[in-house]
Amino acid sequence: MPTYLAFDLGAESGRAMLGTLSDGALALSELHRFPNIPVRVFTRLYWDVLRLWHEIQHGLSLAANHSTAPLAGIGLDTWGVDFALLGPDGSLLENPVHYRDPRTSGVMEKLFTLIPRDEVFAETGIQFMPINTLYQWYAMKLTGAPAFNAARTLLFIPDLFHYWLTGEIRSELTIASTSQFYNPRVNRWADEMLRRLGLPSEILPEIVAPGTRLGSLAAAVAGNCGLDRSVPVYAVGSHDTASAVAAVPAEGEDWCYISSGTWSLMGAEVDAPVISRRSLELNLTNEMGVGAKVRLLKNIAGLWLLQECRRAWARQGLDLSYEELARLAADAAPLAAFIDPDAFPEPGDMPRRIADRCRSTGQIAPETPAQFTRVILESLALRYRQVLESLESLLDRKFRVIHIVGGGSRNELLNQLVADSTGRTVLAGPAEATAIGNILVQALASGHIARLTDARAIVRRSFEIKIFSPQPAADWNAAYEKYCNLLRS
Repeated sequence: MPTYLAFDLGAESGRAMLGTLSDGALALSELHRFPNIPVRVFTRLYWDVLRLWHEIQHGLSLAANHSTAPLAGIGLDTWGVDFALLGPDGSLLENPVHYRDPRTSGVMEKLFTLIPRDEVFAETGIQFMPINTLYQWYAMKLTGAPAFNAARTLLFIPDLFHYWLTGEIRSELTIASTSQFYNPRVNRWADEMLRRLGLPSEILPEIVAPGTRLGSLAAAVAGNCGLDRSVPVYAVGSHDTASAVAAVPAEGEDWCYISSGTWSLMGAEVDAPVISRRSLELNLTNEMGVGAKVRLLKNIAGLWLLQECRRAWARQGLDLSYEELARLAADAAPLAAFIDPDAFPEPGDMPRRIADRCRSTGQIAPETPAQFTRVILESLALRYRQVLESLESLLDRKFRVIHIVGGGSRNELLNQLVADSTGRTVLAGPAEATAIGNILVQALASGHIARLTDARAIVRRSFEIKIFSPQPAADWNAAYEKYCNLLRS
């Protein structure tokens, strides 16, 4: 009965999870959960990576005390795009900057004066978003940031923790592909594009595939945490979405997925990148996945809007759980107003900004938490329908089933709204898909599982999947037309 340890770090929190394989099933248990709180210093927003490293070591210590049996492996995944810069001695030059920091404002447009937008897409196949690593790194060059000139190594966030765990410097494929300077056609960094931009590709590490054994625990880490040095550390799908998609409990080929959390990442698994004029027009992204797959998807704002609203209401003394908000929203008037979920990328007073947007588009603004929640969830459901139609038209395929995995899969109101909006069956769960996928990739790497299809069969046997059948009404078609018109205006 091999037992694996998975660290899954999201934009709001992190967790250490143990997974044990036995008789073709996976048992999952949570060892440690901790907040991931960014820190603002003057105008700059940072990730507190040293605090996260402390929590990772605490999770290792808990794992050491949990069982006398040795761990079969350790894997770690995080959010995408953000990075750390190391100096000549391997030390951290500064705390990594948060992707929601405004330093990339206007940077895409400046970059396109050197390399046109369509050339960047042809080279990388990645959706254009100001948060992408390419624009963060280029922003440092434009401002003459001291860390830019001093850097000798660039590591994405999971690669940084892998380095601190093992002493090995590598970049895992799925996280590297979020950068917008990885070329999926030739399977290497987009060196020529970086050269034209004056970005030093020589500081980028070797890329390794998910399932690669990176090494064993560094002596200091093993000693501090009470673990045997022989425990292997694996590169899993180090981008959290890659691990989550690996755990989608799907069968056949007529399915797509939504990895639902702070972000909603909606897409399909394909065998090769789809880089064309049409995919550029649709602003879809080609990120690498587990099992030599490509994740053709769209990044959507997700439950970030509701998270920000909850924070605003909590500051006013109104502390409502997600479950309470969903229950209240279920009784609110349906299809009253809509927003573009992607129009609110920065933090701060989300209820006021949503209300202002509704008024500016000639709609009645929500006033209560129930109404705000209903507007957000219905707008997400309509956005998913739009992305679904884009994927189907591009691939000339019909998706019968939408799998929703991740923490957002617990929101039963949203699941039903997605089924109603799209007219497709929604299969929701597992909620801990990222940690599950992390563990299953370790098991694939160590030979305890033979194929990705076997891993997904284990998920189906091990975790509850809830079914939401569409209950369509004519109002949804009218609402979708109104929603699309709002986005075009």
